[in-house]
Amino acid sequence: MTTRFVLIALILLALAGYGCSSKVADDRQEKEEQLAAYQAERDALQKKIAELESELSNEAEKGMVNVSLSRVKEERFENFIEVMGMVQSDKNLMVSPETSGNIIEILVKEGDRVNKGAVLARLNTDALDRSIQELEVNLNLAQTMFERQELLWNQSIGSEVQYLQAKSEKEALARKLEGLKAQRAMSVITSPISGVVDDLLQRKGEMAAPSIPFARIVNLDQIYIIGDVAEVYLNKIEEGDSVQIEFPVLDLTVPEVITRTSSVLDADSRTFRIRVDMMNRNQKILPNLMAVFRLQTYERPNAIVVPSILVKKDFDGEFLFVADANEENQDVARKRYITSTINDNNQTVIDSGLKPGDRIITEGYAQVTDGALLNISEVN
Repeated sequence: MTTRFVLIALILLALAGYGCSSKVADDRQEKEEQLAAYQAERDALQKKIAELESELSNEAEKGMVNVSLSRVKEERFENFIEVMGMVQSDKNLMVSPETSGNIIEILVKEGDRVNKGAVLARLNTDALDRSIQELEVNLNLAQTMFERQELLWNQSIGSEVQYLQAKSEKEALARKLEGLKAQRAMSVITSPISGVVDDLLQRKGEMAAPSIPFARIVNLDQIYIIGDVAEVYLNKIEEGDSVQIEFPVLDLTVPEVITRTSSVLDADSRTFRIRVDMMNRNQKILPNLMAVFRLQTYERPNAIVVPSILVKKDFDGEFLFVADANEENQDVARKRYITSTINDNNQTVIDSGLKPGDRIITEGYAQVTDGALLNISEVN
């Protein structure tokens, strides 16, 4: 029995050893295959490297520089600046009473639309009313006395002094009564414009006075936007110029025209003010809302424009490199001096020195020198 168990154990050990050796063989084969693939890739890369080195060596021997070119052409060019602005309204008013008094009645509420002259509130006028009534009685008596004195005077009865005194007293009381009625009218708070009651600042029972605002009345049918522009653009921006106005918060842009420009420069900021009047068609543009003016400061319909990075400068002026043919009809780099008008948004407008069809070096320009042979890879 013991011999039988020993045989079985030996057989199992043999099988386990065979499985391990088989697994080791499979791993080795996989690694050998991977190594062969890497070696093939290495050989291909070494071949490409050798080819490029050979090309570079040949070009270096010839003194060539790899470049890309672009042909010069005319295009429309516009230059714009952006200026921050703020919305204002001429009809955004704080309303106060013309006299002092206790508020006894408020006839509107916030959000109400009112017309010019509409009554907003009334103040207590009891004391004035009593004074007016008393004065009216005295004026009636003075009028009667004057009429009788006038009748006697017309009949040459009585003295002229009595007639003049009666007339003067009557007229003085009439003027005083007129003043009291005007004072009573001032106790009625009215709207100076047509618009919306945006805010009521006082309540019934409170004391009103000319120095205390009672309500805010706003009319947003017409608004205006103001902005301050640097003095360098004084001769480039005028009344009547077109302008795009952007309201970032509303995601809204509208075309308008400059209504006026200020006649005085701000001494501190060295700016001048522009104003644009506009209709507030959707009523969403509110006073004190931020706006952005987009103003055109330059325009040329047929301009030669190049990337600003290509333009260099030395003691003789501005220049860039162009491709030209030498006596052997080989492409070489030439330094071309130019004059420029304006630089904007990484673009330079060329006034002179270039013409349509010229080939300017747009890539590899940093490696070329005047007269260097060129290896042109691309022409746009």
